[in-house]
Formats: sequence, structure tokens, C-alpha cells
Amino acid sequence: MRGAGRARSAGTGALCVLAASVLWGTTGTAATFAPDVGPLAIGAVAMGLGGLLQALAAARPTARDASRLRARRGTVLLGAASVAVYPLAFYSSMRLAGVAVGTVVSIGTAPLASALIERGVDRRRLTRRWMLAALLGLSGTVLLCVAEAAHASGGAGRRSVAAMLLGVGLGLVAAATYALYSWAAHRLITGGIPSRAAMGAVFGIGGLLLVPVLLATGAPLVASWSNAAVGVYMALVPMFAGYVLFGWGLAHVPASTATTLSLLEPAVAAVLAVLVVGERLPVAGWSGIALVVMCLAVLTAPTGARPLVRGGPAHPGDAPAPARARTTGV
Repeated sequence: MRGAGRARSAGTGALCVLAASVLWGTTGTAATFAPDVGPLAIGAVAMGLGGLLQALAAARPTARDASRLRARRGTVLLGAASVAVYPLAFYSSMRLAGVAVGTVVSIGTAPLASALIERGVDRRRLTRRWMLAALLGLSGTVLLCVAEAAHASGGAGRRSVAAMLLGVGLGLVAAATYALYSWAAHRLITGGIPSRAAMGAVFGIGGLLLVPVLLATGAPLVASWSNAAVGVYMALVPMFAGYVLFGWGLAHVPASTATTLSLLEPAVAAVLAVLVVGERLPVAGWSGIALVVMCLAVLTAPTGARPLVRGGPAHPGDAPAPARARTTGV
């Protein structure tokens, strides 16, 4: 019974992360409806206001756990700094490299960064299931990225290629910071701090760090109703609602699994870029999306209860284990 309960808990967590990923996949397309708004302003209004809304909604549980959050202030501040850097790098990457490529690089390489963090800091072992899913997902994202890059550069000059390379580099920065704040939030939650309090603190402080950027770059957001509508949508739906779902998911699955499940985001972004923005996706790109879907199927397929891993809990949502090797995966 206990094993079945853990399996259901992991399944619920996975569904929450997948739902968040669908919402996040709309951000690149939404940003194209405000072409006069720079990527720094888009990132600052999305994650800044979204983070402040999370902090406001979680004010009561955050106040109740203030002492425990202060005791883990290093983890909180690391997560908050990563929250502040991530959207600036992410939206700049999409502006320079295109919606599909920027999203694919930023989200597609995050599972590797998460696995390295968990392996180095938490000493988690990677399960065969996670490695198979990661291989499928990363292969899919590479296919999608290469297909989009080849299509975008077919007639582009050196400047466009340079912009593409810079966009890919910023996407890698976004991937690293995404992995870091996911790990920080998961560490706080599995350390006994409620999901709402952990996410409220990390994203609230991150939102505050983004306020100066918003004040410096956000004038175009109020220049027209359409620009303002994009800003409000980004803050309320993908960022506020999406990260509430993501926080619930992190309470039941490790950060490396959550970031791997997030590979649904570039697939959603690529499909919307084709259907809404009018970008073209070659056959190789659609093949990449198919591999991402296979990755998600491997990660979310139900499994039987597993025995306890020596030195750690059978499920990452349980109480934290002693400092021994643990297993990463669902």
C-alpha cells in the first residue's frame, strides 16, 4: 500500500510538472505579440511580477516558516539569484536564436545540469530509466535545435550566425540557472519546508531582484494595450500559475526528473511557433518532438514499488536521507 501511495504521489507530481511545462511553452509565442518590448523587459515582468505574486499568495505559510527559511538562507538566496538570472538569459536567447532554438537549448540541457548538481551535491545515483529518458529527450532537443538552426541560417549572413551562437550561449546560462533554482526549491521542500513557503521565498526574492531591471527596461510595456496584455499574461499564467504547479510537482519528484519532464516545454513552444508565429519546422524537427514525447512516456509510465535504497528513502518526497548515495528518477 505504501509503495502504491508513493507511485500515485510521483504520478501526481509528474502531471503537475507537465501542466506547468505546457503553460511555459506558450511564453515564447506570447512574447512575439509584443515585438517592441525587449527580452530583458519581458523576462523581468514575467518572472519579476510572477515571483512577487507567488510571495504574496504564500505570505502566511512563508511567515510561519520564516525561521526555517532563515536557517537555510544560503539555499534560498542561491535559488533567488538563479530565478533572477534565468528569465533574462532565456528571453534574450529566444530573441537572438528564435523561439524554438532558444527554448530547446534552455530547457533541453537543464536535465544534464540538474543531474550534475544532484550527483555532486546530493550524491544521487542516476537510474537506468532516467538515463534512457534523458537520452531520448536530449536527442530530440538536439534534432529540433539543429533543424531550426539549419532552416534559420539558410540565407542568413554572418551576423545572424553570430546572433544564433550568442543565443545558444545564453540558453546554456538559462539551463544552468533553471537547474539551480529547481534544485534549491526541491532541497527546501524535502527539508520539511512546505511547497508554498519555499516557492514563495525563492521566487519572491528573485522577483525583487528583477524589479530594477523592470524599471529600467519596462517602459514599452505600458506603451500600448497589447504590450501590457502580454506582460499581464506572462506574469499571471505561465509564471504565477505555472510555478505554483511546478512547486507542487517538486514536492513529489526530484529536480532532475522535473527538469527532464520540462522537455515538454520546447515541444509545445515549437508547435505553437509553427501554428501561431508561422515558423517552419522541418521533418527532423518533428522527429525531435516525437523523441521528446517518447522521453516523457518513459518517465511517466507507472512502475511497481521499489525497495528502499540503502541510505535513502524510496521516494524523494520522503524525509531527507543521510549523506549517502541516493537514486535519481521517478
